[in-house]
Amino acid sequence: MSQRPSAGIEPAAHPGQIPRANIEYAIVRDDPREWSNGRKVHMVSYSRIWLDLVSVCDIEVHLSLAAIEDIIRDLDGSFESISWTISIHALVTGCFPFLWGAFSEVHGRKAVYLVSIALFVLGSGVAGGAQDINMLIVMRALQAIGGSALLTIGAATLADIYDAGERGSAMGLYYAAPLLGPSLGPIIGGALTSLFSWRMTFYFLAIFGGVAFLGFVFFKDTFRPERSLVYQAALKDVADTRQQNRQPVTVPSYGTGAGSLRAPAVDVHSECQPLIQDSKLRFRDMHLLRPIIEVTKQWNNICIFVASGLVYGGVTYCITYTSVKTFGGEPYNCGPLELGLVLLCFGVGNVFGSLFGGRWSDYVRNSYQVRNGGICEVEDRLNSAKVMMPILPLSLFAYGGLTERRYPLTPIAVAMFIAGFSSSWIYSSILAYIVDANSGRSSSAVPVNSFCRGLMAFVAAEIAIPLQTALGDGGLYSLLAGLMVLEGGLLLLLIAKGKSWRENTS
Repeated sequence: MSQRPSAGIEPAAHPGQIPRANIEYAIVRDDPREWSNGRKVHMVSYSRIWLDLVSVCDIEVHLSLAAIEDIIRDLDGSFESISWTISIHALVTGCFPFLWGAFSEVHGRKAVYLVSIALFVLGSGVAGGAQDINMLIVMRALQAIGGSALLTIGAATLADIYDAGERGSAMGLYYAAPLLGPSLGPIIGGALTSLFSWRMTFYFLAIFGGVAFLGFVFFKDTFRPERSLVYQAALKDVADTRQQNRQPVTVPSYGTGAGSLRAPAVDVHSECQPLIQDSKLRFRDMHLLRPIIEVTKQWNNICIFVASGLVYGGVTYCITYTSVKTFGGEPYNCGPLELGLVLLCFGVGNVFGSLFGGRWSDYVRNSYQVRNGGICEVEDRLNSAKVMMPILPLSLFAYGGLTERRYPLTPIAVAMFIAGFSSSWIYSSILAYIVDANSGRSSSAVPVNSFCRGLMAFVAAEIAIPLQTALGDGGLYSLLAGLMVLEGGLLLLLIAKGKSWRENTS
């Protein structure tokens, strides 16, 4: 078990050094990290419903691909226009988390969940009734706006509830089930399309979204403004402005009853001590660009964001996106249901990789902490990814070679399982590192990560099929294997240089 620092204090890096204040451990009322394990699981299960929903939507690309000919015929579209519904969804999913992160720093996590689900339900319902391809593209974008809150607020919620030594396991479990989306999407889409029509795939998502919305009505907000650097920086600016103008200030309240919170300002440049006792923030008081600049000016963050994008765009997105062309033709001739069963091996590998990789990353981190007398650098967690760094590119190389030579599905399924297992193992450490390395700014760092993932997915959606056509499966996945070698190199560089980069930036 990890050692938790005293309230508001980060342990000294070496004997004789004065411990630094750490806003992540500021004292708060009704501390979510002090909740019982049962209550934590209960709260996280609410956001898991939304995560499961959006994972199905994100792979709803494949629900649509299962009925692509029907969509083109009904909406008088083309394959190129259908591809835009995929590309625009990936791009919007990467761009809008910035707004959701800032919104959650003012109004809390619960408000973001409710608003984003409502937009998602609206987009899904109208997309199901679309009468032309342009309407479908617009509604897919609205779906993405609602669904883009997922990674930002989901990771922030876990950071609110769990200490650093527990986050790897929590995130691995949290993101495990949705990783079946690439496999379940074609199966669900194929069944709905066969029984009803392609429109039912969107109606299914709208109905499921309504159920998720009802669940979040009873969600207990986990956001505590005292632990947010973004909130405290904005609060300080508002306080300074109002002091200059000599305006009265009011007291904000978070929640009701004994668990209600007041938000004292904290000088984020010195230590976790109140500057003023009263103020009230509005969304327009939040600085959308400042937190992003603070996050992206650190080389360790740039390095980890690129690595994260490469894993998602180069493995998760490419395998599922190109599988229709790979297995839809000779000699496999897989229909939607058969394709889903083939991809199930990839999804199961993702699930187990996320579960075991998350636990292993916590074990490695906490082992370093014990070995170093209670001191742990956030880069120590990334050592857990080393074991999978050579396995991931080798599995992609094998997958490309097997499909290029049209081997039977059994060895291909094994290669897909290993690729999914190793990529999720690595990503569980990456996501936990992003939260750990951006204490008090996780709701700003995770959107930047989502943007990089969305950008890589957008690029993959635009070039994967043309590259597959030009190079074949063997050439495409040899190229992707090379990118995974680069991704592993970035993680090794971060392990070696991350601490000095963070200290120099600070």
